[in-house]
Amino acid sequence: MVKIDCLGDMCPVPVLRLKNVMDSLRKGEEYMLVTDHSCTIFNIEAFCKANNLSCDIDEVINGIWEITISVNK
Repeated sequence: MVKIDCLGDMCPVPVLRLKNVMDSLRKGEEYMLVTDHSCTIFNIEAFCKANNLSCDIDEVINGIWEITISVNK
């Protein structure tokens, strides 16, 4: 799993960083985007939906989210 560290990055930077790795995503591969900005969650969800990706969001520490992104089967 590739980790995309977006701690401290405000929107739209996390979405742009995910977009930069989109071409390298293959079926079954996962990326984990880590963020500390709640607005990122909504933007990543919308981006994933628009690009046929699935995402699983987990708040691992209060105010820190890990978003696991994978290609839909």
